[in-house]
Amino acid sequence: NSIDNPTYTRRGSSLSLSLALTPPYSLFPGAHPNENQWIELHKWMFDASWFTPIVGKLVLNTRAHFGFIGSYGGRNVGPFERFKMGGAGLGYGGGGSFLVGTDYIGLRGYDDPNAAYAIPSAQNGESGGIAYNKYVVELRYPVSLNPAATVYVLSFAEAGNAVNSYQQYSPYNLYRSAGFGARIFMSAFGLLGFDYGHAFDTVVPAAGTSPSTKQDFNHFHFIIGQQIR
Repeated sequence: NSIDNPTYTRRGSSLSLSLALTPPYSLFPGAHPNENQWIELHKWMFDASWFTPIVGKLVLNTRAHFGFIGSYGGRNVGPFERFKMGGAGLGYGGGGSFLVGTDYIGLRGYDDPNAAYAIPSAQNGESGGIAYNKYVVELRYPVSLNPAATVYVLSFAEAGNAVNSYQQYSPYNLYRSAGFGARIFMSAFGLLGFDYGHAFDTVVPAAGTSPSTKQDFNHFHFIIGQQIR
């Protein structure tokens, strides 16, 4: 991590590779053959972010994010710790990943998870994806760098997808969007903001969706806290 300022970064980079895993219980001698008896997985996460000054105070931020979940012994991946993509990434119902065992990955311009036109692996009745990738390009410009209230505006373009199986995975099969927004950081409240996003790609609706319900290609998103992904 070499970023120069966490509130309004002008230069530097941040790289993170993490691994979370459970013991392979089902492979232990004498283990019960019922594959649903144990919660087993290994989960790999990679996040990279680069900040480059363009001219004056204008900054280019480029990011890449990947996540993969696997199982042991060829067993099916369980429903926990999966990825649901879409919206602001705050989590359905405000629960967030800590309470529900799911990583919510934002994709501005698209519906929040569990909505009729959410990314397919995040639609109602789906447990989430086992692999995801996301790419982001942002231009940021500060309105105020006062330590009491740092304010900046931004424009963005991003693309991503999360899938239920590795047979469906492709780093190039992505849902794309672009938009603009603003952030304000105050020590009393932390980082708050809003984004307007426009989706460029059509989403197949969840099963049972009324034909009269159409995809909304434009969304406003309320942002709370620093978004890692």
